[in-house]
Amino acid sequence: MATKAYILIETTVGKSRNVADALKSLPGVNTVDAVTGPYDIIAVVGAPDLNAVGDLVTSQIHTINGIVRTVTCLSVGAV
Repeated sequence: MATKAYILIETTVGKSRNVADALKSLPGVNTVDAVTGPYDIIAVVGAPDLNAVGDLVTSQIHTINGIVRTVTCLSVGAV
């Protein structure tokens, strides 16, 4: 069963659009939304398992220029 996660992303001032564009080009990133509040972007990702989500976040998302901080929230099921 696939693993779904919400990645809450804080960006450097003025970099949200560049970060969003970079996120959209990554395989495994399903949606990218600009939001208000303490985070600037929420990305929804899907991967085969928890390790693949971790690899996606650490090796591809964290390396995007303009990202300050991320919080990964794993989906535990629909309600």
